[in-house]
Amino acid sequence: MKKFFKEFKDFAMKGNVLDMAIGVVIGSAFSAIVTSLVNNIITPLIGLLTGGVDLSDKAVVLRVAEDGTKNVLAYGSFLQSIIDFLIIAFSIFLVIKAITKISNSLHAKKLAEEEAARKAKEAEPKSPTTEELLSEILAELRKKE
Repeated sequence: MKKFFKEFKDFAMKGNVLDMAIGVVIGSAFSAIVTSLVNNIITPLIGLLTGGVDLSDKAVVLRVAEDGTKNVLAYGSFLQSIIDFLIIAFSIFLVIKAITKISNSLHAKKLAEEEAARKAKEAEPKSPTTEELLSEILAELRKKE
């Protein structure tokens, strides 16, 4: 049993799992912000453009029971959820696009630095190998004989 909990602890403490957990928490907070944006800003603007129509209140009553309860198809809430999703998806698209652009520019800069270093190294005079040095010494010694 100890081994099982140790394996679970090792799994839970891996960087990817922690990153994912942080992402879920931040995503939830972001979702609340987007929901507020849709409910408090976008929906009223849509209502203004459509002559006061509030999407969230749109529904079709399917059936009214004897006790007065209604079976309702709330398509307005569904439309509002679609708007929420589209805003979140668009926001994530913009963030990923910005991160990709920054990452690509950093990668290009790194490649340029590596290329410059390689060219500088090629431009340096080559130091002779041990064999070349020994051959030169041998040639000098033969000249003196």
